Amino acid sequence: MSMAPLLLHVFPSFAVGGAQVRMAAIANRFGPRWKHAVVALDGRHDCAERLRPDVPCEPVDVPRRDGETLPARLSRIAAELRARRPHALVTSNWGSIEWAMARLAVPGLRHVHMEDGFGPDEAAGQKARRVWTRRLVLRRSEIILPSTLLLRAAREQWRLPERRLHFIPNGLDLARFRPDGPRLDLAPEGEGPVIGTVAALRPEKNLERLLRACGALLAEGAKLRLVVLGDGPERARLERLAGELGLAAHARFAGHVPDPAAAYRGFDAFALSSDTEQMPFSVLEAMASGLPVASTDVGDVRFMLGEAQAAHVAARDAGALASALRPLLADAALRARLGAANRAKAERDYDQEAMFAAHARLLDGG
Repeated sequence: MSMAPLLLHVFPSFAVGGAQVRMAAIANRFGPRWKHAVVALDGRHDCAERLRPDVPCEPVDVPRRDGETLPARLSRIAAELRARRPHALVTSNWGSIEWAMARLAVPGLRHVHMEDGFGPDEAAGQKARRVWTRRLVLRRSEIILPSTLLLRAAREQWRLPERRLHFIPNGLDLARFRPDGPRLDLAPEGEGPVIGTVAALRPEKNLERLLRACGALLAEGAKLRLVVLGDGPERARLERLAGELGLAAHARFAGHVPDPAAAYRGFDAFALSSDTEQMPFSVLEAMASGLPVASTDVGDVRFMLGEAQAAHVAARDAGALASALRPLLADAALRARLGAANRAKAERDYDQEAMFAAHARLLDGG
């Protein structure tokens, strides 16, 4: 029987997303070093397919009960924590905050909280109740923050102790995401460079902005093709909008691709159109794949890309994003130069081994 320590992870969803992909990468790197139990509060465990067979991991079903009061729910969560007796509770983002609250009733339980950013309801600013809750509940937790903006929020708004804050930039498998290698061509038939994006199709990713930018570029005579990787509740609406904008023959919604590395190599440029991000894995993956990036100015994206790409980081509107994309469509040499610079920066700053080591120290309790 394995004596590996148990890590109990709590996610609002274990569908494929940045935080979930990072957890899978860390678990794969260390194999049987820990046992994992994953609570997905929405019941989705899609990202489990990214775990290697030698990673001991079980899904945990802890359904919400209709009409249950907050005190009753916290009591039930605390009972679950006492019964499982994990080496550490690992929570993710605001959606898991009730588990962080319940943990206070379980003396001696280590808690690591990973904060990756804000949902669409806080894209314009943090809610005061959430600021105060984080300030009170997370004071004795170890907090992992992948972006400088989140680190500033934890210091200045949440006022958490400095010794509890751990700035750990996201890292990437640079051998897997690279410019050379197998290529998956998902673009529709036609002419023009391929703009690719990889995102969960949720409101905060604002794929409508990218569709409208591409529609405007086509209307002015540009040649382009668009590939959207990812799935989610916005897909049907976005597909209808693509048709209304005259993009039907120029765009393909490819859905969920379990291993997107080869698909990135089928793109000529990458676009991010989000309203809110912190340190998006999709941008890191594009950089490592040697792609130029056009992005809204969100989170740490401008810092990640550096000065070479500053002209292609845009305000959060369709016209600005179109302006960021326009020179990339027109100039293959520019795409190649920026793509090479992005790959070099990924190699210098975002190798996953540094991220793995830093996370492991905290998960082990060091």
